[in-house]
Amino acid sequence: MNSDKTKYIVMSRDQNAGLRHNIKIESNSCERVEEYNYLGTTLTYQNSIQEEIKGRLKSGNACYHPAQNLFFFQFAIQKFNY
Repeated sequence: MNSDKTKYIVMSRDQNAGLRHNIKIESNSCERVEEYNYLGTTLTYQNSIQEEIKGRLKSGNACYHPAQNLFFFQFAIQKFNY
């Protein structure tokens, strides 16, 4: 295990919980992070999902809005063909 590349997150309702934890491997301290992306999901130290929801909505909107004209165009073609 490479202690220089190892990071950790402490998830707790207590905001000071992470301050009490310190992980050392072979006299090297590991970096503590407040957010971590795991399998496409953002985990936060407060165990909050608001940022995850905002990110997913932003991704969905980024995909939908450019295709919106295409959807309207397909609808118009079908409407006038009947």
